[in-house]
Formats: sequence, C-alpha cells, structure tokens
Amino acid sequence: MSLSPEAAETMALDALAWLVTNDELLPVFMGATGASVDDLRARAGEADFLGSVLEFLTMDDAWVVAFCDTKGLAYEQPMMAAHVLLGSARMHWT
Repeated sequence: MSLSPEAAETMALDALAWLVTNDELLPVFMGATGASVDDLRARAGEADFLGSVLEFLTMDDAWVVAFCDTKGLAYEQPMMAAHVLLGSARMHWT
C-alpha cells in the first residue's frame, strides 16, 4: 500500500488535530520540538512540519495505537505517511 502526498498530508493534519486535543501528549510534543501554539497554527500547512508531527507520533507504539484506533487506520500508516512527507530528510537512527 502506498500513500499519495495528499493522503499523507491529510493524515498528518489529523495527527496534529489529535495531538492538540491530547492534554498529556501536547506538552511533550511542544517540549520536544520547541514549537509554540503559534507555530502549530502557522506551520500546519508545511509538509516538513507535518512530517515532524508524524515522526513524533511514531516514537511510541502506544501513541501510534491510540491515534490509529481513533482514526480507524492501520498501525503502519503514520510511518508510511512520514516517509512520504519527509522522504530522504527523515531521521534514521540505525
């Protein structure tokens, strides 16, 4: 299964909306990225920022499961969407 850039962006926007409503996780995201509330609004249309939202989400399996279960997505889709949005800029830890 592959995702179009548009589908990846839509999923990332859904992830951002989910994150903003998560009172426990939003401060973790903002602390990890240094993003402000204004940044969330201003950069929500930028593929690299949306990719960073998905990268953050995919750091913890529990977060992926919670998001995907809420949205009815397969668990591998956020990682696939991050790859589509970030391409070769995506972090590799190995």
